[in-house]
Amino acid sequence: MKASENFKTAIENYLNQTALADTVFAKDFVKESKNLEGCCNYIFGEVKKTGLCAFDNQEIFDMAVKYYTDDSIGQPQPVNCKVVVKEPAVADLFTSAPEVPQNTVVAKTAATVPKAESKTLTLFDL
Repeated sequence: MKASENFKTAIENYLNQTALADTVFAKDFVKESKNLEGCCNYIFGEVKKTGLCAFDNQEIFDMAVKYYTDDSIGQPQPVNCKVVVKEPAVADLFTSAPEVPQNTVVAKTAATVPKAESKTLTLFDL
């Protein structure tokens, strides 16, 4: 399977930034025996071994770095799979949860509420 261009670009950008910041890794990154296609195949193989289908970006990036730094890893075989690259959702602490439509809220009448649930507990009851 060939990796999508978005996947390759994400991996390549991370590896380039890491090589710029880390001179030791920069030497591993330019090895002639290693290439981006082999790196992607290595990642696909490692992901397949786990049996999982979702990974954090850093887990994938760590696999890419390991491919370049571990000389015992040769040229991995291609894996038939599909890769989806998705930007994580930005956490927004100021946006409230979506409103629940009124027609989905079920009101309980006094006759349907059991006696134990009808008492309001206070902090002192706990």
